Amino acid sequence: MRVAFAGTPAFAAQALEAIGRAGFPVVLVLTQPDRPAGRGLQPQPSAVKQLAQSRGWTVVQPRGLRLDGRWAEDAAVAQAALQSARPDVLVVAAYGLLLPRWVLTLPRLGCLNIHASLLPRWRGAAPIQRAIEAGDESTGITLMLMDEGLDTGDIVAAQALPIGAQETAGQLHDRLAALGAQLVVRALRAAAQGQPWPRRPQPADGVIYAHKIDKAEALLDWTQPAVVLARRVRAFNPVPGAATRLQGAPLKVWTAHAVAHPDAGAAPGTVVGADDGGIRVQTGEGVLVLTEVQRAGGRRLPAAVFLRGSPLPVGTRLGVGA
Repeated sequence: MRVAFAGTPAFAAQALEAIGRAGFPVVLVLTQPDRPAGRGLQPQPSAVKQLAQSRGWTVVQPRGLRLDGRWAEDAAVAQAALQSARPDVLVVAAYGLLLPRWVLTLPRLGCLNIHASLLPRWRGAAPIQRAIEAGDESTGITLMLMDEGLDTGDIVAAQALPIGAQETAGQLHDRLAALGAQLVVRALRAAAQGQPWPRRPQPADGVIYAHKIDKAEALLDWTQPAVVLARRVRAFNPVPGAATRLQGAPLKVWTAHAVAHPDAGAAPGTVVGADDGGIRVQTGEGVLVLTEVQRAGGRRLPAAVFLRGSPLPVGTRLGVGA
């Protein structure tokens, strides 16, 4: 089994590492170009590129894959590299570029995608965050043979995973990445033994899209119910991080939970209590208790520690322009 791989972030790197550990020859790695990151905004290699280079695997970083598009020259280089590598399969995980038909049809067994949801629910870019935000009790991993649609290909394997009541997107990401790595290695071993992959079309019902997270979504809207805001805090931890404003400056909210609370007549976004148990904020329905926060340029602090340096009297307003 000659395996090519396309992926970019840590989620993908875990699968690539498992494929290498399992003994499959990795003949080519595609990943996104280096991106500016850190305080100095210096170009940084992706997690997949770092892993591939440490293993001595060939890396190609096209800016696009359409042979008739803006990055046609990059696409031609990638095409030549893939043709030379002669992969039996291209494993894809959180790559970040759409695969045109010439890529999909090049490997003998096709392109096998590791997707972090139980398809057809949460097709698209942010399945982990959207599942938490929606209050789903479970999610999972789907292995899918890719076609030209957006996460519409036939299902090869799927396994469910429960979502913890207080689980963040970061924590769920790590568990799903581990599960995805296990499932893809299992599928590759079956193919190497000559076992054809089972294929079933995705159901027509239950299709929903996990649209990319916009940074503007991270700003908490205090008119929403506390249970909705608590899910959003978990869904946006660690990226982009839920936030509000305090005295005109941004305040990140890293952990929080909702509590039933009699309506004291306070406007949404008003602090109705602040002590070692947390910062209690009135919402459109119920109270959100902030238990870990961070000022811009500061450290993440438990609410009790934060309040020792920055007391918040009852009646303090949080929110846009506050």
